[in-house]
Amino acid sequence: MDARRSVVRGDLLVEGGRIARIGRGLRAPRGAEIIDCAGKAVIPGLVQAHVHLCQVLFRNHADGLELLDWLSQRIWPFEAAHDARSLGFSARLGIAELLLSGTTSVLDMATVRHTEAVLEAARVSGIRYTGGKCLMDKAGQGPLGEPTAAALRETEALGRKWHGAEAGRIRYALCPRFVLSCSEELLGEVRRLSAEHGWLIHTHAGENRAEVALVRKQTGRDNVSYFDSLGLCGPRTVLAHCVYLSPRELRTLARTGTSAVHCPGANLKLASGIANVPALIKAGVNVALGADGAPCNNTLDAFHELRLAATLHLPRSGPRAMPAAEVLAMATIRGATALGLASEIGSLEEGKAADLTIVDLTAPHCQPAGPDPHATLVYCARASDVTDVLVAGRPLVRARKLLTLDAGALAAQAAVEARRVLKRVTT
Repeated sequence: MDARRSVVRGDLLVEGGRIARIGRGLRAPRGAEIIDCAGKAVIPGLVQAHVHLCQVLFRNHADGLELLDWLSQRIWPFEAAHDARSLGFSARLGIAELLLSGTTSVLDMATVRHTEAVLEAARVSGIRYTGGKCLMDKAGQGPLGEPTAAALRETEALGRKWHGAEAGRIRYALCPRFVLSCSEELLGEVRRLSAEHGWLIHTHAGENRAEVALVRKQTGRDNVSYFDSLGLCGPRTVLAHCVYLSPRELRTLARTGTSAVHCPGANLKLASGIANVPALIKAGVNVALGADGAPCNNTLDAFHELRLAATLHLPRSGPRAMPAAEVLAMATIRGATALGLASEIGSLEEGKAADLTIVDLTAPHCQPAGPDPHATLVYCARASDVTDVLVAGRPLVRARKLLTLDAGALAAQAAVEARRVLKRVTT
């Protein structure tokens, strides 16, 4: 996934957590660990630029609703019921799913309270994590609303403590939920903190028609135009969804270098609509990919999102609108660009961090092989085809077994932990 979208048949050497060499017939250094990748594709670790690990425990408990009802009737009461134990469990359960299916890096939005439990889960698991505390200070936010000053104090303290932890594997992001949840004062301080510390801004925009109408009513502007008026658009800002954008907003994203994140599975399940990704890309907007939350998708499988992203736009834009290599770029180098990590991850190039996903392409559903392995990965491959995952050269998945978390125990305990939390829910 370099600039030429090169495909190399050969070997890859990892030393000191980085890609040391790529080429044919490399000789393994004495004592090196060898992973046999015959019949497999070695790809950059997949990047998901919009997830909610705090919501994984509520998978299959929020079906059949559109966005604003889904939030107010289910997700906000559910998130408010979390304690540190359940939130950490939710994050570990989600990270187990992500790593086993080849995702090595995420941009996450936690909930309002107990954020440290998510950051600790990321630390223990070995995943490359960017994210932070959700900010919601506007009146009418139900059990998650909190005073502006308190929200800002906590988020800055968390950022100062965690940003750059684990040799830079964990990075902090400022996470105002969306325009309808955040005061102008809070958003102004988010802009200041981002400029002062270099932290990403991760929020939602243009996801649903009713949301867009309310934003216009309250601010007199569309989502992106409002953010831009506050100085929030720019290369450090990542906007999830972007289903409903005016032509002016599209131009603003391109002009400011703001990244958009396509979340096709969640947008379909919540009946929100389909972002016009071909138009975004044509305009020069960096578009990444994300599964969003487990209660609105209900999977965190990047391969599911890849296939949807590749095929949803074809009836409208034609069969060549979304080439497989460029769709895979959304989950690799473009995702890395959104996270501000394109110089470190997102492509297999000498000197970059060894964040790698190995995919077995020998199963019947991937055969016979065609001339373009990008197409096989995007159209045929599944999460279950992932055999090995490395982050910064550290094996986290080997032979389909997760090494840093007990995936089986997490799955077995999930229903019990969910019941414990849901008993506390008040609507």
